[in-house]
Amino acid sequence: MKISSRKGNVKSWVIGIIILIAVIAVIVGLNKNARQEVSTGEAIKIGFLGPLTGDAASIGTNAQKGVELAVKEINEAGGINGRKIEVTYEDGKCNAKDAATAGNKLINLDKVTAIVGGLCSSETMAIAPVAEQQKVIVFSYCSSAPTITTAGDYIFRDYASDAYEGFYAAGIAKEKLNAKNVAILYCLSDWCVGIKDVFKKTFTDAGGSVVIEEGYEQSTNDLKTQLTKVKQANPDMLYFVGYTEASIIGINQMKELGVDVPTLGANAWDDAKIWAETGAAGEGKMWAVINTPLTNAFKEKMRSVSVGEVTLCTPQAYDATRILADIMKRVGTDTTKIKDELYKVKDYQGVSGVITLDNNGDLASASGFVTKVAKSGKGEILYK
Repeated sequence: MKISSRKGNVKSWVIGIIILIAVIAVIVGLNKNARQEVSTGEAIKIGFLGPLTGDAASIGTNAQKGVELAVKEINEAGGINGRKIEVTYEDGKCNAKDAATAGNKLINLDKVTAIVGGLCSSETMAIAPVAEQQKVIVFSYCSSAPTITTAGDYIFRDYASDAYEGFYAAGIAKEKLNAKNVAILYCLSDWCVGIKDVFKKTFTDAGGSVVIEEGYEQSTNDLKTQLTKVKQANPDMLYFVGYTEASIIGINQMKELGVDVPTLGANAWDDAKIWAETGAAGEGKMWAVINTPLTNAFKEKMRSVSVGEVTLCTPQAYDATRILADIMKRVGTDTTKIKDELYKVKDYQGVSGVITLDNNGDLASASGFVTKVAKSGKGEILYK
């Protein structure tokens, strides 16, 4: 009887251990599949990714202030069901290498629930694979490369795809500027290549001709070789796609080399720094950008956290942060639940406009694009 009882006890103990292991396995599996709700009142960690130094830093630092404003408002109103939002800001430097390092830190060390970013398309594409694997939300406020559409189930954006802007810009070139033979100058990044390809296809399909197509490294400090070739090709318009620093260099060198041809840029040219630093060389240059009318109330609120004008993509950074907060109030910090709710965002009234996300996590439709022109160091709307 004693031996039988001892065997029974051993058997019960083994069964108990097996059940415990099974329970632990389930818990580990859940944690691996999604970032789960934390029951304590500790802060909810999110990340910000954008260029805080280097190329496009003037846009990135302004967008950072937009996120700071949104978080300030959310926390002062009680946070997320009593929990504060805590943001870690990382510099993606508008390139894939630095963005990948920053993204890995946010995801694997800081353990963020979501990342508001990146700004440059190369930043977002660099962090998308690890974010998708770890089921961390990525909500970009400025990346527009068409490739982001299929970057992953956890990748979203509230900024329009270049599929819209490239089509619009080609229409302006053909119908407003009466261009027939166009030169294209573009940086070798996800954003530049993506928008260039859409523009080129749309323009040539409409009967136009691309007489020369020159790419350049995003970090370049000299575009004279490419611009000399553009001048020799004798186009009747130049489509120049670039970020802030290279664009400043290129515009100034156009004047030096006598490249005097109507020039149309892309949305990054909405950075006021370009026109402040090019002066007379930039006079008359044009660019396409999403029309984002801002209320005086929002501008005034931004002045409480920032100095200067609200730049490109800052309203979208503010809206992305507010959308994430609204969803977390309803479903908590389980990233699978947040992801599912993001696909349901419809007719959200943001400061950047009405936001609806489609089944790819993209902005379902773009607000009207406009063409601006540089006059006396500032951008004015030329075509609506």
